[in-house]
Amino acid sequence: MRRTKEEAEKTRSAILEAAEALFLEKGVAHTSLEQIARHAGVTRGAVYWHFENKAHLFHDMLSHVRLPPEQLAERLSGCAERDPLLALRDLCVEAIESLAVDPQKRRIFTILLRRCEFTEELREAEERHEAFINQFIGLCEQQFSSSCVLDRLQPGMTPRLAARTLHALIIGLFSDWLRDPTLFDPLNDTAPMIDACFRGLIRDWQV
Repeated sequence: MRRTKEEAEKTRSAILEAAEALFLEKGVAHTSLEQIARHAGVTRGAVYWHFENKAHLFHDMLSHVRLPPEQLAERLSGCAERDPLLALRDLCVEAIESLAVDPQKRRIFTILLRRCEFTEELREAEERHEAFINQFIGLCEQQFSSSCVLDRLQPGMTPRLAARTLHALIIGLFSDWLRDPTLFDPLNDTAPMIDACFRGLIRDWQV
């Protein structure tokens, strides 16, 4: 039984690796499950044994490089005592810096942001992706809504606007760096850029 389970996990990993390679090369919409099966050296039936459809496969691939909402919430609840926003700031910096040190994350986010058209076939994956974005923005909004932060927001800035501003910056940095890695150095430039954003949101921002 153990060997069978290990073999099944090995097959599943091979399918995900094949999908990642083909999605990166051809784009998600132009890659079929049959092509993925051939690239992985398995039958199409084996693909369907592990994944109901391409949307499920794509979603599972994304799950390899982003924290589940529960872990995100746990990370943010462990805020530093001197400022409840520091955990959020550190999470944002870590997310951008990881592009430089994690090749798989770099490949998968390239697929998501530059090789993916959310066609009808991927409707479920698109809905799950949008739900994740909304959950992240919601968690950010909770941080900006805390009693010790509300009075520190810049005039005219609401917790919801602050959360959306921060999310837009992160997505912009991801997209720009994946398009042209010479634009900035993730390991040296990310923290100053994230802190500049926080200074625009929080009147007395200090790290």
